[in-house]
Parts: sequence; structure tokens; C-alpha cells
Amino acid sequence: MSRTHDLVLFGATGFTGRLTAEYLAAHAPADCRWALAGRSMEKLEDVRRRLAAIRPECAELPLLCVDASDGPALRRLAADTRVVATTVGPYRQYGGPLVAACAEEGTDYADLTGEPEFVDTVYLRHHERARQTGARLVHACGFDAVPHDLGVLYTVRHLPEGVPLRVDGHVRAQGTFSGGTLASALDAFSRGPQTARAAKARRRAEQQPEGRRLSSAPGPLRRVGVLRSWAVPLPTIDPRIVIRSAAALDRYGPDFHYRHAAAVRRLPVALAGSAAVAAVAALAQLPAARRALSGRLPAGQGPDAEQRARNWFWVRFIGEGGGRRVYTEVSGGDPGYGETAKMLAESALCLAFDDLPATAGQVTTAVAMGDALTARLQRAGVRFRLVRTEDQPASTQPPTT
Repeated sequence: MSRTHDLVLFGATGFTGRLTAEYLAAHAPADCRWALAGRSMEKLEDVRRRLAAIRPECAELPLLCVDASDGPALRRLAADTRVVATTVGPYRQYGGPLVAACAEEGTDYADLTGEPEFVDTVYLRHHERARQTGARLVHACGFDAVPHDLGVLYTVRHLPEGVPLRVDGHVRAQGTFSGGTLASALDAFSRGPQTARAAKARRRAEQQPEGRRLSSAPGPLRRVGVLRSWAVPLPTIDPRIVIRSAAALDRYGPDFHYRHAAAVRRLPVALAGSAAVAAVAALAQLPAARRALSGRLPAGQGPDAEQRARNWFWVRFIGEGGGRRVYTEVSGGDPGYGETAKMLAESALCLAFDDLPATAGQVTTAVAMGDALTARLQRAGVRFRLVRTEDQPASTQPPTT
């Protein structure tokens, strides 16, 4: 309480930042001492005026004009704040100084990154210092990877303890993306070798749990009969986050395996989607092509409220172990923006106000917040449900017919 702010939203003038600010204006508790931060005072003042229409007292919100590259100013911001939530990406390009400041000042940090290279680099550079200062560095607090990380934890809690477990996650969504998301994806696609080197360096440095086996091998394209869909392996950060949660929490059992895929109804669509992702990844290797693709959707732009209202997502999990099979589901509205803003805001509020396990360093949402964040999201309209349970001998494959 000696710090001025409970929560600072950094990047409040960007597309996702504005949505997160609007969510906080509507849902932050009355005694929450929060502020908006960004590099343009004029744009911050405009956001504040919009928030005052939602909640009149927001007209008095503090505004902090700070550039993402100004290390000393970011240190001062972090030193005066309990939790910083940031939407400023691509994080590899713009996120380093802020996460470094939070690690040094013992300030909790939450972001929306889906960039594996950035996450691994943060671990190598700042994990130990954050453990020393007590800072919790929590990445991927949006659609990447909250529904999957907390959804697997929710599924595991419905399976027996102390036995080998396997969980398959299948995601389907209707949504659109902003210029910032496109820029982050293209940057990540263009840096395959650097991403691989960062992952290798992390594996050398990170202590693995003794006496336990963990795997997130994606497996092949496969038919999942119970969903009447094809499971198409997804090259996202989500399975990496899930496995890090499993490594930290014994509840996932002595032998845990997770597979992550998109659920696609028709095989031609599945094959075409895989080819399209491969083509974009190939084009991202060429600077001119990367600039051309980025220019199709400038940063700061995204779907309007009417478009977001039509969007939705669900993630369906099949978990097995100890003679039991469970089917669970996490679902909600617009995945890329409406629900992502909600997830980031609730993550920040959870870190600021909830009674949580004692953790520090780079931690996942399941490890840092777990059931507390799940409960918050359920109250906010994200649905976690147990579909059904089957008691039977555990099979080596999920049902396909």
C-alpha cells in the first residue's frame, strides 16, 4: 500500500489497450487506485474522456506519459505500482525495458504476448531477479493462453490424482484481429532460428521436475470423432504455457501429456488452413513481403463493436487417466479483443487484490492465479463446464469414432 497505484495499464491508447481500459472502468472495484500510461498525453486524455462517460470518477484517473524505451522512467513507474498490465507489442521489440523494470522493482507484471522468443528471453534475463524481488512475471494473459492454461487445469482437477494423465485441447473460434496482432505474428514467423536458440538456452538453464515426465508433442493431423472434426496442430505458445504449468504443479501427475489443435469440421478446410499458415510464415522471411502484409492492417485498428459482438470461441478438452475420461469446455465471446481485454484486466485485478499462492519469477496464469482467476472469469461470463465423465479403462488414444 506504500505504492501510489494498485494497477497501471500501459499501452492504454492502443486498440486492445482502450478495450482493457473500458473494462476496468466498468469493473474495477471503487477502491482500486489505477492509472493509464502511454507515450502520448493527448491520446491518454482522449481515452480518459471516453472512460468518464462509462464511470464519471474516471475523469480523475492519473495519466502517466512514458515511452516504452525509456528505462529510467519505466523504473519509476514500476517502483510506484503494485501491478503493471501492458498491451504494447510486438513485445520482442517494445516489451523488454518494462518487464526489466518490474523485475527490478518487485512489481507484478501481466501482458498479452504470444511470442515464444520474448517469453524465453525474459526467463533467461529476468526470472532470477524477479524471484529475488518477489515480482510475478505473467505472460500470455489473453486468448493466448488463458482459456487453454486454465482449461487444462480445470480438466485435470476432474481426473484422479497421482496417475499418468493426458489432455487434448481443441479450439474453434470466429474472430478478427488488429494490426498489432498481425505485426506480432509476422515478427515471430520471421525469427525461427532466433526463437529456436532462445528455447534451447532456456532448456539448458531451466530446472526440470525430477521423477516426472512432461510432453506437448503436437502429433499428426487426426480425426476426432466425438467432435466430428479434424484436429489440426497449432503452432502457438499455448502448449508451452500448459507444460510449464504442469512442471510447476504436482496435480498434473507423474506423467503428463498435452496436445493442442484447432478443431476443423472439413478436411479440405483443414488442409487449406495449414497451407495458408505455411505460406504466411514463408512470406514473413522476406522483409518486403513482411512490410506489405503489415501494411494491410495498420497498428491501432481492429474490429468494431458490431463485429466483435458476432465473434465467439470454444475450447473443448478430452482428459484421460486413472480409468476415467472427462470432457470439459471453456467458451466465451470475441476471442481476440473483447475476451482478451477481459482476461488481461481480470488477471491484473487478481494479482492486485486476491489471496494467491506465494510465487515469484516468471510464472503462468495457472501457477500464479489458478482457481482465483478461473472464478473471476466465470463471474465475468467466460464459461468453464464439465460436459460429462466416463469411468472406463484409460485408452492410449482419445475417442475417434
